[in-house]
Amino acid sequence: MRILVVTVVHHPEDARILHREIAALRDSGHQIVYAAPFTARGVAPRADVEGIDLPRAAGSNRREALRAARTVLAERGPAADVVLLHDPELLLALPGTLRRWRRGGAAPVTVWDVHEDTAAALAMKRWVPRALRPPLRFAVHTAERLAERHLRLLLAEDAYQARFRRTHPVVPNLATAPPGPTEPPGGERVVYLGQLSRARGALDLIQMARLLWPAIRVEVIGAADPDVRGALAAADRDGVLHWHGFLSNDRALPLLSGALAGLSLLHDQPNYRHSRPTKVVEYMACGIPVVTTPTPLAAELVERHSCGLVVPYEDPAAATEAVRRLSTDTGLRLRAAERGRKAALADLNWPDKAARFTTLLETWAKEAAGPALTREAARTRRPSPRRTAGSPSSFPSERPATDA
Repeated sequence: MRILVVTVVHHPEDARILHREIAALRDSGHQIVYAAPFTARGVAPRADVEGIDLPRAAGSNRREALRAARTVLAERGPAADVVLLHDPELLLALPGTLRRWRRGGAAPVTVWDVHEDTAAALAMKRWVPRALRPPLRFAVHTAERLAERHLRLLLAEDAYQARFRRTHPVVPNLATAPPGPTEPPGGERVVYLGQLSRARGALDLIQMARLLWPAIRVEVIGAADPDVRGALAAADRDGVLHWHGFLSNDRALPLLSGALAGLSLLHDQPNYRHSRPTKVVEYMACGIPVVTTPTPLAAELVERHSCGLVVPYEDPAAATEAVRRLSTDTGLRLRAAERGRKAALADLNWPDKAARFTTLLETWAKEAAGPALTREAARTRRPSPRRTAGSPSSFPSERPATDA
């Protein structure tokens, strides 16, 4: 298939988009064009995909990114079998685009990959005025209902089904477990992997690092929101913790191996209550114990598999004590690591599920192609005086990708 993947919000090296979904499609022999904010994020497209550079949608500054995305969809969409969208913002670029595609007789299967509870996430966005949040939540729900009528949907969590009237396939956020035996968890460092913000516990991490230093080192991997960057940079300069900044998934995961524990300190926010933090699965897959706040899906996972400890929300002292307990109790640490790794390999391993994701897109593309092929055959048997535009046989190759 020819697949156009588009995001203006996510990092181009996003683990779900690039390292799971695009990788699975490439492994199945499909051709990818990836439109993402490469320059804005300071990265270049991978060699095995054609990259198109887009502006980044951040804060209230989203208009330029949506205009650019609309242009890419209009120009490159008709040549695709599948268009895979990763941001709710991109739904705003679709109404006119879908009409143009259909008028031209080359409408690709359009899929929205639902990463989060968008309406709940609005409450956490400081750039959205409080007075605008209720009408925006209503607008989001309306957009979701319209998307359900006109697009195919993939959900990252089973709990997202409640937002929609029909049942949609779930492609969960899993991890790729390292092959072979993993390094046993040591006792000298703990790690955090993921986006850093107040609601994700960035300031709690800094407090923990001060409480644990110098006996246990805190290593932090991930990009940070503007309002916590200064505090993280200062803690790194002071030697209290080590902040690696953003690292792609294939560079970040090896740093987890051998750590004492992996941290997930999410606050109690509506958007987190029915989402399973991917970092928790990644810690389990890499064979290290988990220390997590009691977000329901993370706590259920840790308690069911006895692969770590659950601590109260916004309580760095309690999280520190949990780390110290794992540090001093070698048996507990090794058992938690072994159980988490076993569960990740058995039930939470992305390579075992990747084929289902690829098959879904292939099936949808075949279903959409069937009526079109039938109509084309009829036109071949009974030539019409009217000329009908058809889909190009491959992605346009004469237009060079924008360098990032």
